[in-house]
Amino acid sequence: MKKIKEHINASIAAKQAFLADEALLEKIEEAADVIATAFKNGNKLLLCGNGGSACDAMHIAEELTGNYDKRRKALPAIPLTDAGHLTCTANDFGYEEVFARGVQAYGKQGDVLLAISTSGNSKNVIRAVEEAYAQQMEVIALTGKDGGFLKATVANSIIVPSNNTANIQECHIMIGHILIELVEAELFG
Repeated sequence: MKKIKEHINASIAAKQAFLADEALLEKIEEAADVIATAFKNGNKLLLCGNGGSACDAMHIAEELTGNYDKRRKALPAIPLTDAGHLTCTANDFGYEEVFARGVQAYGKQGDVLLAISTSGNSKNVIRAVEEAYAQQMEVIALTGKDGGFLKATVANSIIVPSNNTANIQECHIMIGHILIELVEAELFG
């Protein structure tokens, strides 16, 4: 029982710290506006991350292409997590290139990359960000801890104020849901 309460309390504390930071809340609004603007202009959202962050990328994408809170047209969101692509690219080019190659294949000017890394230091996510900038795409980063390398390279970095990976991931999926809600409201009322 003690472990359960400790985990829940740590999760609540991370969310309360996030809620108390107006600048972070503004960054979520800005990110939602960037994504909604891309969709309005006929562009798409690409998403990437490793492990749990890959699962978050897929979850956010399926809520946009499928359905979240309201019936609406599908929105173009592509998680760069296809197993065939990942294993082929890792084998042929190295794991650091798996997301960059996906950005190179699908990204174009006006698209948005949502780069998810709890540390902000995942080399393959950093390479995807570099490729997105080369394609003249917008980039949003979801990180935690001190923001890592992504904090210095991505202007719109949403950094969860926690050092606990599980709590960061719990906040990331919450942020993903908020982004979807804000995008739906902007696009569909």
